[in-house]
Amino acid sequence: MNKEQSGVLRAWEATVRKTQAAKKRANSIFGTISLASAADDDLEDDNDKRISISGEEHLAEKILPNGDYYTGQWCDNFPNGQGKYLWTDGCMYIGEWHRGKPMGRGRFSWPSGATYEGEFKSGYMDGNGIYTGSNGDTYKGQWVMNLKHGHGVKHYSNGDWYDGEWRRGLQEGHGKYQWQNENHYVGEWKNGVIFGKGTFVWSNGNKYDGYWEDGIPKGNGTYHWPDGSFYVGNWSIDPDEQNETYYPSESSLAANLEWDPKTVYDDLADCKIYPGERVPILPSQKKLAICYSTKGGNKPRRMSVDGRVSVGEVRRSYLDCELLGTVHHDDTNHKFNLELPLKVPKPGKRQGETISKGHKNYELMLNLQLGIRHSVGRPAPATALDLKASAFDPKEKIWTRFPPEGSKYTPPHQSSEFKWKDYCPVVFRTLRKLFKVDPADYMISICGNDALRELSSPGKSGSFFYLTDDDRYMIKTMKKSEVKVLLRMLSAYYNHVRSFENTLVIKYYGLHCVKLTGPTQKKVRFIIMGNLLRSEYTIHRRFDLKGSSLGRITEKPESEIDDTTILKDLDLNFIFKLQKTWFQEFYRQIDKDCEFLEQVGTMDYSLLVGLYFRDISANGELIPCGRRDSENESAPRLSRAEMDQLLLDPKRWGSIKLGANMPARAERTIRKPECELLQLVGEQTGECYEVIMFFGIIDILQDYDITKKLEHAYKSIHYDPTSISAVDPKQYSKRFRDFIFKVFAEDT
Repeated sequence: MNKEQSGVLRAWEATVRKTQAAKKRANSIFGTISLASAADDDLEDDNDKRISISGEEHLAEKILPNGDYYTGQWCDNFPNGQGKYLWTDGCMYIGEWHRGKPMGRGRFSWPSGATYEGEFKSGYMDGNGIYTGSNGDTYKGQWVMNLKHGHGVKHYSNGDWYDGEWRRGLQEGHGKYQWQNENHYVGEWKNGVIFGKGTFVWSNGNKYDGYWEDGIPKGNGTYHWPDGSFYVGNWSIDPDEQNETYYPSESSLAANLEWDPKTVYDDLADCKIYPGERVPILPSQKKLAICYSTKGGNKPRRMSVDGRVSVGEVRRSYLDCELLGTVHHDDTNHKFNLELPLKVPKPGKRQGETISKGHKNYELMLNLQLGIRHSVGRPAPATALDLKASAFDPKEKIWTRFPPEGSKYTPPHQSSEFKWKDYCPVVFRTLRKLFKVDPADYMISICGNDALRELSSPGKSGSFFYLTDDDRYMIKTMKKSEVKVLLRMLSAYYNHVRSFENTLVIKYYGLHCVKLTGPTQKKVRFIIMGNLLRSEYTIHRRFDLKGSSLGRITEKPESEIDDTTILKDLDLNFIFKLQKTWFQEFYRQIDKDCEFLEQVGTMDYSLLVGLYFRDISANGELIPCGRRDSENESAPRLSRAEMDQLLLDPKRWGSIKLGANMPARAERTIRKPECELLQLVGEQTGECYEVIMFFGIIDILQDYDITKKLEHAYKSIHYDPTSISAVDPKQYSKRFRDFIFKVFAEDT
C-alpha cells in the first residue's frame, strides 16, 4: 500500500469513529462538501481528486462526512465504471457502476461474512450469480430483482441440497431435493413445497410415486418396496379418503399385508425443507449519499443504489401533488405521458396486525371465535333451500350466555363473561351451504390456532376490519343501522344469490353480536363475508370504483403506494377487455345486481377490482402484449384460440368464474392534463397487458337515509351534483352501470 492510499484509509477510519453515532446526517453530496475532519490535511494538494468535472470520467477517492468511502471511476457526480464503495456498517460493493447504480458484474459483501458475486442490474442482484451465506449456505444460479428466479442449485449448511427451478425466491417447477440422510425427491414444486407429480425415494429403497399437495401424498399414487410389491390407490392424510390396494410380489408373499399406509406420513414428518439463511439487507436497499443533480439549488438527497430517492427524506414532490389533483400537468406522470413505461408497484407488507395476547381487542377476538365455534358446531336439522318467511324475521335470533366456568351448552374459557347473539341463524347456515362452504373449514379458518389480523385503521364508516390468517374471510364491525338494512333486505338478498350463481354481490356468511358484561354493556356487531381478492396470484393493483369523481383519488404520495393500496376512480388508467362470452355474462350480471340493489334501496356501493399482470420484466416494467422479453417467452402460454376454447367450454373452466381468476386484457388509457378531474375514463392508447382479474360488488348496506340526503343537498350547492357519491338509489344504479360499461368492454 503506497503512502497516499495509507493516508486515505487512516482518514476513513478516523471519520468512521467520529460519525458512527450520527449516521442520520446523510444529506451530503460527493465532492461538494469538504471533510469535517482534521484528516483533510492529508488529502489537500493541487490535484485534489475530489474535484468533479461534469461529464468527464476520471478516477476519484472520496470520503464522506458520514463515513462512507468510495474509490474508482467517477463521472458527472456519479460512480461510473469500475469502483469500490464501503459503507460504515461494513457492507461493501466492488464492481461495475452506471450512473450511481451497480450495473454489470460485481461483488457485494455483508459484515456477517455473506457475499454475492455475479451480475447486477440497476442495483439489484439480477442475472447469474453466487450467494454464500454466513452460515455456509450457497446458491449458484439465476436471479431476478434480488430473488432466486430460474434454474439454480442451492447447498444448505445442514447438508441438504436442491437442484431445479425457482420462482420469486422459492422452489417452483421441476427440481430435485436431497436430504443429508440420502432420502430424495424428484418432481414438481410450488411456492417452496412439494406439490404436483413426483417421486420420493427413501435411503432404504422404498419409493412413493404419485401426486402431492402441500408436501404430503394426496391423490393417485403408488408405494413400492425393493422386492417388487406395491400399494396403489388414492392417498390422503384423512383415513376416510384413503383407498389403496396391496399387490405382493412373488418373493414377498404377504409380508406387507399388515403394513399401515399412515407410516408414510410419519416417515415424511422428519423430511422438512430446510429454510436456509435469510439474505440480510439487500444491495438495492443500501443508500449512496448522492443526488441526481446539484444544479438549480436542489437540496442533496440520499439515493438507494437502484436509483430511488429514499422514502421519508424528501418532501412531497410535484408528482405527488399531481396525483392529488392539485397539479394538472407534469410530463413525469404516466397518467399524462404515454412514453413513460408502467411499472409493477412495490410489494407491501402483509395486511393487518396479528391480534395476540395484550392487544386491546384480544378478548373480543376470543369471544368471536368461541361464538362462531358454538354457532357453526351446534347440531341443527337439515334444511332445504326453500326457507319459510319466518326464518327471515328480524326477531329471529338466538342469545347464548358464555360464563367463564362454562355451562351446559358452552365450554369454559379464559375471557370475561359475555353474551352471544346469532341473527337469522337458519338463513345464514343455508347461505353457507348455498355458497358451498364446508362447516369444518369455516371453523378452522376463523377459530383455528391462528389469530385474526386487524387492519391498521378503520374504514371511512368507522368500522373495523379483521382478516383470517388464510385471508379467506373478512370480518367487519357494523353499526346498528347497517344491521337493520341487512335484516330488512335479507330475504331479497337470499333469493337473488340463489337465483344467480354468478352474482358479483359480496357473499355474507354470518351476522352476530357480542354483548360484553359489566357496567358498559357494550355491543359489538359483526358481519362475516368472503375476501374477494384472496388468490394464489399476487394482486398488483387494486381499484375501488363507484363512477363518481368528488374525492375519488388516492391521497397518498407516489412513494407510499404499494400493491396493497386501494386506488380510486381518478387513479384508474385502464379499461378491461373480456372475451366475448364472459363480457356478455358480465353485462347481464351487472344489470341484474344493480336492479337488485336499486330495489332494496341501497347506494354508495362500489366495484372492487384486483389485477395480476402476467408479464413483468426483470426491472419491474409491465410488458405489453406482443413485446414479451425472452425470459417470459419460455413460460407456457395459451394461444388466443386455446383461450377461446377454454372459456367456451364450461367443463374446462375449473377455477375460472365470473369475477375470479379471469384471464383478460387491460388496455392502458391516458388522461388529458387539463381535464383530469372531469375525465373519469381516459383515452384508449392501444397498449394492452395480459392480466388475471378479480372483481365484485362491495359495501352494499348503505341506506339512502336522512344523513345521505343531507350530504347530497349540502354538496350539491358546492359541487357538480353528478360528481357526488351520495345520490338516490335509482340515480346511483344508473350512473354506476354507465361507468362500469365504459371501463369494461368486449375484447374484439
